[in-house]
Amino acid sequence: MGTKNARARTFDPQRFLNSAGAARKVATYQRSDIIFAQGDLCPSVMYIHTGAVKLSVLSRTGKEAVVAMLGPGDFLGEGCLAGQPLRMATATAMAPSRVLVVQKEAMIRLLHKQHAFSDRFITHMLSRNVRTEQDLIDQLFNSSEKRLARTLLLLARYGKQDKPRQVVPTISQETLSEMVGTTRSRVNFFMNKFKRLGFIQYNGDLAAGIQINSSLLGVVLHE
Repeated sequence: MGTKNARARTFDPQRFLNSAGAARKVATYQRSDIIFAQGDLCPSVMYIHTGAVKLSVLSRTGKEAVVAMLGPGDFLGEGCLAGQPLRMATATAMAPSRVLVVQKEAMIRLLHKQHAFSDRFITHMLSRNVRTEQDLIDQLFNSSEKRLARTLLLLARYGKQDKPRQVVPTISQETLSEMVGTTRSRVNFFMNKFKRLGFIQYNGDLAAGIQINSSLLGVVLHE
């Protein structure tokens, strides 16, 4: 049992996809490039090798909502495996990104035949479901200040590395306001507050990214 668990922990899906020849396409995107748009056909699953990707949804009235920020090691477009014919969201590169594209049929074969890969994918899906539930609770019960702090920590992939400070890729206050569900002016107010307290560091319009201090976690945990 211990050996099996060790293999699961060290399994590298990106290396496996390359060696298995399952990645029918390796695509590269520059910042602001559209990877796929809401309403596009949904024929493939994608795996982010490097970069950062924003998932957003546009309502019929033209209002945009950011529903997820993804990074290296994350999958996107997996709805096709459940029979989803069209993309439900727009995926936009937030930084130069390299993405492996696996066609639906090839992905299904891999999930059936390669147990280590299947375990990694299931873990990803369960984590996404937990994150969705946490996001809903966050929106229902937490203040905009706490929601912003949690969003910044998630963007910095807090807890996935041992470094006490991490840098969030370039992101505008407009995008942060869409993710948090508040106004740009409120985001600006709290960003200045976090900076003044030493929780974050950034210059100007966030063009160089945001350096996150782990002490920002205190804002989320404070009652």
